[in-house]
Amino acid sequence: MSTDTLDKIQTATPQDIRHTLLVGSEIAVIDVREEHDFAQGHPLFAAQIPLRRIDDEVRWRIPRLATPIIVYDNGEGLAHKAAVRLEGLGYTDVRELDGGLSAWRDAGYELFEDVNSYSKAFGELVEHRRHTPSLAAEDVQALIDEKADIKILDARRYDEYNTMSIPTGTSVPGAELALRARTIAPDPDTTIIVNCAGRTRSIIGTQSLVNAGVPNKVFALRNGTIGWTLAGQQLETGQTRAAPEIDDAAIAEADVHARDVAYRAGVKRIGWAELEAFKADTGRTLYLYDVRQPREYESGHLPGFRNAQGGQLVQETDHNAPVRGARIVVTDPTGVRAAMTASWLAQLGWDVSILDVDWSAVTLESGPDGAPSPRGPEGRYKRPYEGTDNKAAAMQAYLDWEYGLVAQLERDGTHGFRVI
Repeated sequence: MSTDTLDKIQTATPQDIRHTLLVGSEIAVIDVREEHDFAQGHPLFAAQIPLRRIDDEVRWRIPRLATPIIVYDNGEGLAHKAAVRLEGLGYTDVRELDGGLSAWRDAGYELFEDVNSYSKAFGELVEHRRHTPSLAAEDVQALIDEKADIKILDARRYDEYNTMSIPTGTSVPGAELALRARTIAPDPDTTIIVNCAGRTRSIIGTQSLVNAGVPNKVFALRNGTIGWTLAGQQLETGQTRAAPEIDDAAIAEADVHARDVAYRAGVKRIGWAELEAFKADTGRTLYLYDVRQPREYESGHLPGFRNAQGGQLVQETDHNAPVRGARIVVTDPTGVRAAMTASWLAQLGWDVSILDVDWSAVTLESGPDGAPSPRGPEGRYKRPYEGTDNKAAAMQAYLDWEYGLVAQLERDGTHGFRVI
C-alpha cells in the first residue's frame, strides 16, 4: 500500500464519537488490538476485532459498507493498518481515532475493563433499579442440604454448564427461562434459583422470570459459580441435566406473559412487509437473529436469520451487533424467547423488533448460519469466571469490578439504558 493511500485516512476525535452516541446515529467503534489488551480498558460501546481477523470477521459483524467506522489502538500502529484494510474491503466511511486510546482518556472519558462490558454494566443497573432478589452461596447450599423444595436453573450456555455447575442445577439458557420455568417448577411453592458464572446472566434471568409474572419465589444466586467457589463450596462437573420438553399449553401461557413484557419495554412487532422495508433501507444496518439454541436453529430457520441464543445476545451484544444505532430483528417459532430477548435489547437502548409471522407457512433453511470460525486462544482474555482453575484473587477482583459499574455508567453518561 502506498504512502499516498495511507495518508488519505480521515480521523475522528473522542468528542465526535461521544456526539454520535448521544444523538443516536449509527457508529462502529472498533478496537483492533487483541482481546486481552481490549479488556484492560476501552470506551463503553467499543467492540473488538483484532487486526489479524478483520478479513475473517468484519463483513459478518459490520454488514453495511457505508457504516461509519472508527478504529483505534493504544499507540501500537495497528489502527492505521486496519483503516486501510477496511477501505480495501469496500467500507466507505472509515476513520482513525486521533490520538488513539490515550486521547479518549485525556478527554476525561471513562474506560471500561473486561469484555461485554456494557451488557454487564446494564445487568448491574437492573439489580440496582429493580432490587432483583438474590441469595448467598451459603444459603443456597443450606437449602440443598436440607432437601428444600427448590429448582436451580443455570442460565449460561449448555457447554458452560457442562464444564461446571451448581449441585442439582439444570441447564436452562437465558432466553429459555420464561418459556420453561413453569414446566420445570409447576408448583408455585417451589423456589427457583437462577445462576450463572458471575452476576449478569443470573440477574437478567431472575428479573426475566419476575417480569414475566412467574408465581414462584425467584432468586439469583449471588455472584454465581464464582461466589460458590469463594465460599469454599464444591461444584459439579460434566452434568447433562436439561429442561424437559414443553407442551402447547405451556407455550401459550408463556407467550401471553412474554408479550406483555415486550410491550412494556416498547418493542415493535412486524410482519414480512415491514421486514422487507427494513432490508431495503440502505441507510441503516440490520441484524436478524433467531434466538433459539443451536440445535433447534440448525434443524430449520427462517432465511437470512443468524443464530444467537437469546441470553447470549443480551450478554454479548457488542460482539453480535457492534454497530451501535443499528436495527435488530429477533424471532423464534414460539415467540417467547424472541419477546424476552427483545425486551432486554430495548432496555439496552436498541431499535429492536420481533418478526411475528407464521413459521409453518415458510420453505425453512437448515444447517449453521455461516458465522466466522472461532478465534482460538491467541491474544484471548482469560475470563475469571471460566473453567475450574481460576485464582481466588482474580475472581474477587472481577466481582469488585462489577459492583462498581453502576457508578461508572453514571460518570460516562452515554448509555441511554432504561429499566422497566
